[in-house]
Amino acid sequence: MDSLSQVGWKGGHCIKSTRKIANLILEDGSLFQGYAFGAEKSVKGEVVFNTGMIGYPESLTDPSYKGQILTLTYPLIGNYGIPDYEKDGDLFRFFESDQIQIQGLVVSDYSEGYNHWNAIKSLSEWMVEHNIPGIQNIDTRELTKKLRKKGTMLGRIIFGADEGGEFQDPNKRNLVAEVSIKKPVLYRKGKKKVVVVDCGVKNNIIRAFLWRNISVFRCPWNYNFLKEKADGIVLSNGPGNPKMCQETIKNVRKLLSKNIPILGICLGSQLLALAAGADTYKLKYGHRSHNQPCLEIGTKRCYITTQNHGYAVDAKSLPVDWREWFINTNDDTNEGIIHISKPFFGAQFHPEASPGPDDTEFIFDMFIRAMQ
Repeated sequence: MDSLSQVGWKGGHCIKSTRKIANLILEDGSLFQGYAFGAEKSVKGEVVFNTGMIGYPESLTDPSYKGQILTLTYPLIGNYGIPDYEKDGDLFRFFESDQIQIQGLVVSDYSEGYNHWNAIKSLSEWMVEHNIPGIQNIDTRELTKKLRKKGTMLGRIIFGADEGGEFQDPNKRNLVAEVSIKKPVLYRKGKKKVVVVDCGVKNNIIRAFLWRNISVFRCPWNYNFLKEKADGIVLSNGPGNPKMCQETIKNVRKLLSKNIPILGICLGSQLLALAAGADTYKLKYGHRSHNQPCLEIGTKRCYITTQNHGYAVDAKSLPVDWREWFINTNDDTNEGIIHISKPFFGAQFHPEASPGPDDTEFIFDMFIRAMQ
């Protein structure tokens, strides 16, 4: 089998490794040949791209990527390795969940050698531990241009001969049910308490409240949180089509008749919109980066935001008592909704960042003030 020899530095020593051939095949018949790293395992999924320059440990563990083959457009990946499994209370400090969530990883240039004060292993070693395949030496610029032109496509990473088979659309599954916790968990802090409906919540959302001395009751996506006594309800980020979460939407619809503050983040904003009677739709290729510009409606303030979503709220379908809060200045799509009189907020981007800028972290403070 053809192979590629690589030389790099690890722990001050020169290392040499050999990589086997792997192929990325798209549903339109396109084939990208490269070399393997990580686990040697054939996978199927939705091929998406992220234009962020840093933060692959956080991105790979983001549950919103469940079912997706992630392409990183930044040319060099892996050069600072993977950090230690240090915990901040009950949560991993440097990861957004307890495991890698992507189906597979596509990069241009993978660095086997790494150098960082906090690194304990290479990206490839970490991916082997989690049984996640990677493919390198891919023209990610050409691949990204294709996805931007034709839209997100299904794909397969194949090792050895292509045995054919159907492509699998992960959005036809209830991905939220796959990544959500199964039993409620309480993170004790201050007297105030928020219920976080876990649709695939990132650790940093929970940390954002704990740092503000707010206790967090984390519950499964289909849990009847209406019976819990709370000062506020948070609908978390998560993967896939929001319309798959009918049980969550029904619970939120009942919640709207009350005056309890609600904050929806990413998928949570879409669920809030659906519960209010609005509609959602699939974007052509989604927003996945750390530099998405979002304009706050009614102001001249534009924030740079972290995003990871393939669906969006149809702003034209919003009921009369709701209005757009933010829009994306790249494509004018909706980036947030807000109720005109009640404390209900939805942000399509990630105010908790991790990775990316924390310019919009004020949204957590705004939500907490509404809880007073």
